[in-house]
Amino acid sequence: MKRRKAIYPGSFDPVTFGHLDLVERARQLFDELWVVVSSNPSKDTLFSAEERVAFLKHAVKPFPSVHVASWQGLTVDFAMEHEAATIIRGLRATSDFDYEFQMALTNRKLAPKIDTVFLMPSESHFYLSSRLIKEIAKLRGDVSLYVPKPVAVRLREKCAQRDSF
Repeated sequence: MKRRKAIYPGSFDPVTFGHLDLVERARQLFDELWVVVSSNPSKDTLFSAEERVAFLKHAVKPFPSVHVASWQGLTVDFAMEHEAATIIRGLRATSDFDYEFQMALTNRKLAPKIDTVFLMPSESHFYLSSRLIKEIAKLRGDVSLYVPKPVAVRLREKCAQRDSF
């Protein structure tokens, strides 16, 4: 029987409990899941791709069917290279839908055999975004409720370093 493989791409800058909630949901649906730290030229990231990969690898360590990689090309190219037939995308609010719908249709045009599946995080993580987490951290707020401990520690360090400039 063919293994069901999916990829979950994103910038994950930083990874949040909302992202990890979607990883948990997706791993229940697929035999193998690749969490892919992708580069987005329109986003200015706080953490390097290597840091984001390390955070994710630490967070998904208990799940042997979940792999983490970084990628700089088209998401559909990664999916084809890894024989994944599904791209996972998270939807929090209707504002996410327009962008995600456009991206899903574009990906379908580029790679007709790859489908996009939209998953919603649980209500407790519905409002989380990496941008919001970074704002809280920059203002010295406690982000430990929203991100894994290693991420919270590194966020505090990064924000303290930026204050010294």
